[in-house]
Amino acid sequence: MMPRPIQHAARSPWRALLLGTLLSALAALAGCGEDTPESRGAGFAGLGEGTAGFVQAGPETTLGFPGDHGAHPDYRIEWWYLTANLEDAHGVPMGLQWTLFRQALLPSETTPPGERPESTPWAADQLWMAHMAVSRGAQHGVAERFARSHSAAPSQQTDGQAGAVASPFRAWLDDWVLASEVTEPDADTFERLTLTAFEGEGDGEGKARLGYRLTLTAEGPLVLHGRDGFSQKAADGQGSHYYSQPFYRVEGEVTLAGETHRVSGRGWLDREWSSQLLSPDQAGWDWFSLHLDDGHRLMAFRLRGGGQDGGDYRSGSWIAADGTTTALDSQELTMTPLATSPVAGREVPTRWRLEVPGENLDLIVEAPHAERWMDTTVPYWEGEVVARDHDGGERLGVGYLEMTGY
Repeated sequence: MMPRPIQHAARSPWRALLLGTLLSALAALAGCGEDTPESRGAGFAGLGEGTAGFVQAGPETTLGFPGDHGAHPDYRIEWWYLTANLEDAHGVPMGLQWTLFRQALLPSETTPPGERPESTPWAADQLWMAHMAVSRGAQHGVAERFARSHSAAPSQQTDGQAGAVASPFRAWLDDWVLASEVTEPDADTFERLTLTAFEGEGDGEGKARLGYRLTLTAEGPLVLHGRDGFSQKAADGQGSHYYSQPFYRVEGEVTLAGETHRVSGRGWLDREWSSQLLSPDQAGWDWFSLHLDDGHRLMAFRLRGGGQDGGDYRSGSWIAADGTTTALDSQELTMTPLATSPVAGREVPTRWRLEVPGENLDLIVEAPHAERWMDTTVPYWEGEVVARDHDGGERLGVGYLEMTGY
């Protein structure tokens, strides 16, 4: 699916430049070109370039809510990212993802006179991309959409094609909507959310219906990662602002291949924004979010490259049942791929060992189903995983794994 602006090319030089920039951004992020191991990671390495004119994430910034639930158009990249481990009425495991990505095509202050959003419906400096996925056994349904907006549009505008506003919280692309149900003025708007997103039957393309209608109820606090919400991503110091709501109880209906299931389970919502997520020598990442049966949560990621002496860069958060969080650095967290699976013409690590010695945690984390490739414009692997004790083999929890740049 191509973004709507491309379907009706504008003629002014500025609009032509905008469309060319949009195409270049998509091509770079997707790593287009010859399908080689180098080209597969190229798009994610590009997240370390082109930062001039954008605000840079740093530890001096204090996060505040609900304001930071909304968009940050002065930063180059941002996302609202939900995963959920669910079961249907028969106890069959299901997984889902919904992600809204925002990418600034150019710094907002560079918009030329006469190209403000009120002057033309084609003025845009923000590209939006949304992904949906539902998994059940060997089934894996994926959908993707694009939109555009302008950073100078009114901050509380909710009738555009895509956007995100903080209060009352709403993030959307067309009729894919994540929205708050909280009306109390002093409450966190992430405490109760609804998510509605459907694709397929009825859209004129003849596809089997795919999607969900869910309620998300937080049973714990927001969690700030890294240093008070600044998550370092390489030894040279660059990083992102990053927090999560990892305590969602999820209930609702999920439709896959035209069949609807009542579901319940646990969800994890990530919020992250930056202008340089990766350093130029980093090709991609491996990211875990785990719900352990004893009430703990674990977030862990490995960035391939960018560490001391050119090695990998690792970081994570050990989260207690009450939300108390311990930051983990590369010396306190070990992530070792143990086995790979052939997926989409690639060898992707789907069995891992995760160790947090300070918490006496030694896990084998494995994907029950390897075919979870997201064949989207920006391709990556993402799917459900099961965590087991390394020594005894007993099941300790479930979660999600995302891997990019393969």
